[in-house]
Amino acid sequence: MLIETDIAGLPVLVIGPIGLTDAAERRYRRAGAQVISVQSPDAVTPVLVEWAGLAVLVDAARDWGPARAALAGSVMLVEEEAPHAARGRVVLVGAGPGSAGLLTLDGLRALADADVVLTDRLAEVGDVAALAPGAEVIDVGKLPGHHAVPQTEIERIMVERALAGLTVVRLKGGDPYVFGRGGEEVAAAVGAGVPVTVLPGVSSAVGVPGAAGIPVTHRGVSHVVTVISGHVPLEDHRATALAQLGGTVVVLMGMNNLVPIAAALERCGLDADTPAAVVERGFTPDQRSLVGTLGTLPGLVERRGAASPAVIVIGEVVRQSEVWARRAGARELEVVG
Repeated sequence: MLIETDIAGLPVLVIGPIGLTDAAERRYRRAGAQVISVQSPDAVTPVLVEWAGLAVLVDAARDWGPARAALAGSVMLVEEEAPHAARGRVVLVGAGPGSAGLLTLDGLRALADADVVLTDRLAEVGDVAALAPGAEVIDVGKLPGHHAVPQTEIERIMVERALAGLTVVRLKGGDPYVFGRGGEEVAAAVGAGVPVTVLPGVSSAVGVPGAAGIPVTHRGVSHVVTVISGHVPLEDHRATALAQLGGTVVVLMGMNNLVPIAAALERCGLDADTPAAVVERGFTPDQRSLVGTLGTLPGLVERRGAASPAVIVIGEVVRQSEVWARRAGARELEVVG
């Protein structure tokens, strides 16, 4: 449960059977409250009643007559059901492509309830500790070509903490299932018998081009969009298929291989004059768009020193960025080449 009221410093008395109050205690402590818990009706003493500003009755405590009678008229009461299942679980949260405002409400609630957060380099939502107060925050981010924490170790930590009874949030840039290895992490949780939930996020494949005024589909221009990983150069048979399919090609994580990818698409039939763009650091104050053609974009990127994180867009939809640049109050695109 997300606590949306400022309760910093509030004395909170959590009442309920042994073993059923832990989640409520953690949640109120994270919100800044002073928390005392009691596990029997007899433990609700006049001293505690006078101290408390709020009493939380968990599970069977809602029917503890003596406790309710002692609190009635003196303390505000909140009733909660006990957790339906073991606390230990994993929640994969898509953080979106680089702005805290793109995190979903469900994602915020998951962070508020987290005991542990494993966060990616691309999950730039600001102060994670503030979004998940009291949680252990572990940075498992990866740089291109350098994985300080291997994927197997990420999965081991995630499962280990969940099996210890903790709620683990795996905070991932973009959407967990779009080149985010979310499927592997779900499989690790399922294999260990850990409950797992996936909360989608705004994918950079769609959101970042949109931030630069490039719709990945546009009526009369493109009704097909293909998202590919740029981790490795594009094989000729795939490049031929993309050239024949037409529409929009979006390349994620492809800056290191932009030259061979562009060359393969040209060699396999895509016109060198096809509009193309790179959008760097989408949804951040440093966002920049480089717009050219399939033939000119690699040189433009080299001259301007463009680098990851960036999204590459190839197709006629890139021309829509010119419409975007003409909107009222807009800045010109930084580079057009």
